[in-house]
Amino acid sequence: MKKMRLFSFFLLVNFGALGLGSLLMGSSPIANEWYTQLNKAPWTPPGWVFGVAWTSIMLLFTIYLTLQKIEKINHSTFFVLFGAQFILNVSWNPVFFYFHWTFLGMILIFSLIISLILILKYFKSGIFQSLFLLPYIIWLTIAFSLNSYSWWMN
Repeated sequence: MKKMRLFSFFLLVNFGALGLGSLLMGSSPIANEWYTQLNKAPWTPPGWVFGVAWTSIMLLFTIYLTLQKIEKINHSTFFVLFGAQFILNVSWNPVFFYFHWTFLGMILIFSLIISLILILKYFKSGIFQSLFLLPYIIWLTIAFSLNSYSWWMN
């Protein structure tokens, strides 16, 4: 029962982050004139991939967090790391899509990757549990490359 409450809590928070980030973008990438005219990397996936990727990532991140022994860790450290991840994730959308600050976007993504590595290190996750966080880190690495290309080429 406790795991189900944790799962529900993290699911709500993680998908809330996606919703909040989308809301702060100003408009969808398809409707964003700046983004549609941006010189994008040749490896930029089609738009629908982003929705599928983020939905999958947040579901896996929710499972990862639920599998942790939350009761055995320092709660303040957990909330600092989780909160940093949340803020960095949500902040990227308006920084990139609304303000068009591609360099700051790169810094945010890099910081987000570091925050996830710290979460992995802090939780001392086993290999099985770490696999649930791996797609998030891989996707952010791809996002970093896309963001870097946009900064460099525009």
